[in-house]
Amino acid sequence: MKTSAFVYPWDVNGDPEAPARIAALGVAQVTLAAAYHSTRAVTPRHPRHRIVTAEHAAVLYPTDARWEGRTLRPYPAGDWAPGDAYGEAAEQLAGAGLQVHTWVVLAHNSRLGAEHPDTSVVNAYGDRYPWAPCIAQPATRAYLVDLAVEAAVRPGARGTELESLGWYGLAHLHAHDKTAGVGLGDAGQYLMSLCFCPACRAGYGAQGLDPDELADAVRTALEPVWQGAPSDGGWPGVGKLLGETKAAATRAWRDETARTLQEAAVTAVRAAAPDGFQVLLHADPVSYHCGANAGVDPAHILSVADGVVVPCTGGAGLLTPFAEQRREGAVLAANFTVVSGMGGRPGALAADAARARDLGATELRLYHAGLASDGDLGSVRAALSSV
Repeated sequence: MKTSAFVYPWDVNGDPEAPARIAALGVAQVTLAAAYHSTRAVTPRHPRHRIVTAEHAAVLYPTDARWEGRTLRPYPAGDWAPGDAYGEAAEQLAGAGLQVHTWVVLAHNSRLGAEHPDTSVVNAYGDRYPWAPCIAQPATRAYLVDLAVEAAVRPGARGTELESLGWYGLAHLHAHDKTAGVGLGDAGQYLMSLCFCPACRAGYGAQGLDPDELADAVRTALEPVWQGAPSDGGWPGVGKLLGETKAAATRAWRDETARTLQEAAVTAVRAAAPDGFQVLLHADPVSYHCGANAGVDPAHILSVADGVVVPCTGGAGLLTPFAEQRREGAVLAANFTVVSGMGGRPGALAADAARARDLGATELRLYHAGLASDGDLGSVRAALSSV
């Protein structure tokens, strides 16, 4: 199976051995970050540094004139990825014989929320989530679509992978996160991720709900959970907590909002890209789920994009709903973490890849060639030689 490794520009720039080392893993492709959220990352083999701190979400290339005069616009990177860091790394990786695809993080931006708080998701208690832009707001949607186009279609790129192209909610790998004291479960996470900004309040109204009554119903439903009552059961649990009618109406609003944004972004990227440019989404087959792997309807998204990248580190079962809906030529890429310290199983990659293939995977993604230790990379090389 075709295999791609995720890479940051700072893994490559300043390390002349990096491109050949990545190619030697046995991968044909790299998925190189072009727009990325804030992070703190180790670079265990770089000759000049060991820790890179990306202080805020940023684009890793110079932006163009499309952003002039606009309030919402991407932030340039600081010294962790100066200038055209993406372009510099892409050129070196291509020189090592690797096909380069862009990696674009969209609706996940804490600095945007800090500087423009009205763009953020607002929960039923009135708390804002600055890391989570509300994808129902027209200005935010326009910003995300234009960012998808600019960051995806970089010179020489053969395709893109769009991450966080959907709802973001409560769950967030935030610095010093302390939100696990109460077990919210899948249902509680959904209720805590419902947005009550003006655009979403209007959206609920269009579904026949009074937004004030809905917010009160969410708070009432969650009160036993805060006191220790179980919150689980997936979507049936949401209906049990909120009531079937209200739950269905909120999901209808949110599903339609995410679907239309995904359609708009993919269409815009394709219009700007050269022939044969591949557009994939990082996706979860449960449409009400939030996060980096956007919740989608498998049949719908496979009619829109060229395929999906599916999280498989905890097991490859999420591939099945996509495989059941797959059209001819669609990409189903199984994404495995290969960093042992982040819960990956690089030593089991060959077996995991075989299982993913049996469930319908057509390609592999490896997270992450820059973060993994030498030992982990050795396991990856051995596994890919037999896949």
